[in-house]
Amino acid sequence: MSKLNVAVLFGGVSNEHEISLRSSANIIRSIPKDKYNIIPIGITKKGRWLFFPGDVSEIENGNWETDSDCTPAVILPDPMYRGILKYNDGKFSIEKIDVVYPAVHGKNCEDGVLQGVLDMSGIPYVGSGSLASAICMDKCLAHLVLEREGIKMARWKVLRRDDLEKLDSFCADVEANLGFPVCVKPACSGSSVGVNKARDIDELKSAVKTAFSHDDKALVEEYIVGRELEVAVMGNSPTDTFTTSVGEILSANEMYDYDAKYVNTASSGSIPEDIHENGVSREIKETAVLAYRAAGCKGLSRIDFFSSENGVYLNEINTLPGFTNISMYPKLMEDAGIPASDLIDKLIQLCLELHGEI
Repeated sequence: MSKLNVAVLFGGVSNEHEISLRSSANIIRSIPKDKYNIIPIGITKKGRWLFFPGDVSEIENGNWETDSDCTPAVILPDPMYRGILKYNDGKFSIEKIDVVYPAVHGKNCEDGVLQGVLDMSGIPYVGSGSLASAICMDKCLAHLVLEREGIKMARWKVLRRDDLEKLDSFCADVEANLGFPVCVKPACSGSSVGVNKARDIDELKSAVKTAFSHDDKALVEEYIVGRELEVAVMGNSPTDTFTTSVGEILSANEMYDYDAKYVNTASSGSIPEDIHENGVSREIKETAVLAYRAAGCKGLSRIDFFSSENGVYLNEINTLPGFTNISMYPKLMEDAGIPASDLIDKLIQLCLELHGEI
């Protein structure tokens, strides 16, 4: 049987560019080379698409785009070709692609935009479709969809950039209805970029303005004091949805922000036994499956929760979770007996099944 061509997309025009580089390097290393030909395609911070034929370590350290062997390569939206258009030595060529693994994070990558392009191309891709991706990326939309299903989430308010002149009245409303402290986030961003805790009106105003530097909507949620728990989900349909054991994040900082996730090495993750003993694990796994289906997720997601004295709260759904060497999604799957190479293979097979290619 001939090998399938898998295009791994990495980088992107987002504030999570560097995380994507680390994720994609681990994904490329983990793809079973006896079954798949790997075609790495990077997207620079300026939006250029380049085929990168070099060593995977150059992706990880960010030097890939200066490689002299990089050549322009873009996915063709015309489904007749189902491939990429390369330009090299003054000539164009088309290379067929069987599967795309979008190892990307953030805007224009994880929010349904890229998935829409891939839908037009007719090329199967790992992960959720454009609608589910958009819902989960926009934390305000996620609140609306998931709360309608009866899923418990933090109480919240949202301010749009166009309403910035109403900041004073908005902050007064937050104080009256949510109280302090609160958590302030860009509505459409990941890796906890631009997330801050606000303890009073002045900090709230500052945090909202910071959120606006990353997005047009600032989401303010009540601050949940509790354990930060995560579960990895995989599958396409209600009958094949698989959930791992529940993992716990032990943040080195007060909040599990970007620094705590990717800079401060004191942060860690574990799979605590007591979660299984008190019934929290079952509730989280059942809620995760309900949320996964409600949002229309496919392939994979990591779903994050808080467990507090007032109960379990769903925090967010990550449709393209990180795959770095410290990321919880692959760690939880490995704990479930699915090592990285088998995991990537399974995700590609789920993608092909979903698109009727098997």
